[in-house]
Amino acid sequence: MSKDSYNIKEIMEILPHRYPFLLVDRIVEVNLDEGYVVGQKNVTMNEHFFQGHFPGAPIMPGVLILEALAQAGGVLVYLKGDSREKIAVLLNIREVKFRKSVHPGDVIMLRAEEKLVTSKGGRIQATATVDGNVVAQADVGFALVNKSQI
Repeated sequence: MSKDSYNIKEIMEILPHRYPFLLVDRIVEVNLDEGYVVGQKNVTMNEHFFQGHFPGAPIMPGVLILEALAQAGGVLVYLKGDSREKIAVLLNIREVKFRKSVHPGDVIMLRAEEKLVTSKGGRIQATATVDGNVVAQADVGFALVNKSQI
């Protein structure tokens, strides 16, 4: 199933998330030889969280930026993996840094890069950028579990 890009329908075949928690709109670049994917999240004023997160001055919650990064990592792990019966589940997040805020109209580019992947789990280095500027970065740990256990 590996190719250069994935649309939302194809992402939904990989990730179990659905609205409002599916936060990756596209995968725009895949390089499994170098161990990374780049995803895209289009941030619109219609996002449900803007109703209550700083109304009048909408800012995307940082935890949702981290979730989007983790989901991009989930796509990477799926594409690199041998078993389609397993799914990456968030285990921990380290070295989190928020650099800039994200607003409606922004397009977040989500880069997930493999640090370590084993049959039981691993780590990715994740970086979110808007217009080439880093908005968030983190070291994300995950466990690989059977889909039937979720």
